[in-house]
Amino acid sequence: QVQLVESGGGLVQAGGSLRLACAASGRAVTSYTVAWFRQTPGKEREFAAAIRGNSDITSYADSIKGRFTISRENAKNLVYLQMNSLKTEDTGVYSCAARPDTYYTYRSPTYYNYWGQGTQVTVSS
Repeated sequence: QVQLVESGGGLVQAGGSLRLACAASGRAVTSYTVAWFRQTPGKEREFAAAIRGNSDITSYADSIKGRFTISRENAKNLVYLQMNSLKTEDTGVYSCAARPDTYYTYRSPTYYNYWGQGTQVTVSS
């Protein structure tokens, strides 16, 4: 099993940047595919980005491609989501999730077994 804890959320103006971190404990993050999802009230959970544990293969939602970058720091067992050029529509609760295989950058939340508690990101105009 793995436990996930997110950090780095907050309030930022449109055009600004934030870096979210997902700290994994229990097993090495390289054993998992890890993804970031976001959710706003009244909407379904939305895929943002994913990274395969045994490689640097990544996948991004079209809405964030070119603005967000997912990366991994193996020595610290962390997965980051660097968010640049933030827009008001990026506001939401961002959660990281992990699946114990590295075959694919899954985009559906149903594929992920472990979830963090989420961190709020608010982008003001």
